[in-house]
Amino acid sequence: MRYEELARMRAGEYRKKENPVTLGIESSCDETAAAVLRGAREALSSSVYTQIPLHRKYGGVVPELASRSHVEKIGAVVTDALEGAGVALADVDAIAVTNGPGLVGALLVGLSYAKGLAYAAGKPIVGVDHIAGHIAANYLTYPDLAPPFVCLVASGGHSHIVLVGDYCRFSLLGRTRDDAAGEAFDKVARALGLPYPGGPALEALAKEGDPFAYRFRTGFAQDDSFDFSFSGVKTAVVNLLHTAQQRGGEVRRADVAASFQKAVVDALCVKSVRAAKAAGVPALALAGGVAANAALREALRQRAEAEGLRFCVPEPRYCADNAAMIACAGHYALMRGAPDPLWLNAHASRELA
Repeated sequence: MRYEELARMRAGEYRKKENPVTLGIESSCDETAAAVLRGAREALSSSVYTQIPLHRKYGGVVPELASRSHVEKIGAVVTDALEGAGVALADVDAIAVTNGPGLVGALLVGLSYAKGLAYAAGKPIVGVDHIAGHIAANYLTYPDLAPPFVCLVASGGHSHIVLVGDYCRFSLLGRTRDDAAGEAFDKVARALGLPYPGGPALEALAKEGDPFAYRFRTGFAQDDSFDFSFSGVKTAVVNLLHTAQQRGGEVRRADVAASFQKAVVDALCVKSVRAAKAAGVPALALAGGVAANAALREALRQRAEAEGLRFCVPEPRYCADNAAMIACAGHYALMRGAPDPLWLNAHASRELA
């Protein structure tokens, strides 16, 4: 039997099982991850190898080094996930893998490995959108959460407000016009002399500062759209620091960090809550790497609940890139459609659909 026929047959069997087992693989940026999911939302294991120490000395992710590291680690990470779940590859019913957006070289490593496993073991494969994966991370924390709801996806590469109409149906309500929130955090952190990754370091420094010391503004703050702009506030911080340095003045870095963080958090909260109210949904969710920021989590929770919205946010381990969220999104994709062919390709950038 040809692989395509076998994959379609086993995808049909997958949909009939009460608790099918899904292997998820994620390699879109600087984390090599694999996870095993039972049913829709029960993570049996989640293995993540982070490349942060590798990229720290360069102050950011170096794509070529990231790809090479994925090649070196992916086999061990997948093995660790299978062993952690207590299953063999034969016990896996389907494979879900991130195929975009992300660093194309990094994506191709995970995608190629997943294809090899799928072909060798005769398993159906499904490509998963990375942003859809972040949204699905909420399902792992909230067993009762179901669409429709609005989700703010805030990460190093994305700042999206998404209407989740169904498990596999999304509508983009708003997005950043320039820098993503996480990208702005990293750039400001670098200007403040903080180590990579900048987001967590800036958050830690901000706890020591006064968020009202400086009045920074983000773009589109008064706009009726749900779009963001963080390039201007980033530039304002950099100019403040450069001006103080040129004039021999002193700037309290903690105050700058706290004031910058407040400006970004306020913009994310105001736009997201307004979008959720306009969409008429009962819940607002948060996802992505920046979702681990405690200030954002608490501020958005307070604003959402004040407007009568249920607020959901994944536990911190599912905010960063991981494969459990990919397996979850892949499960819902397979429950609603056919598996992908082996010529499935990687996409560095694409629209969530």
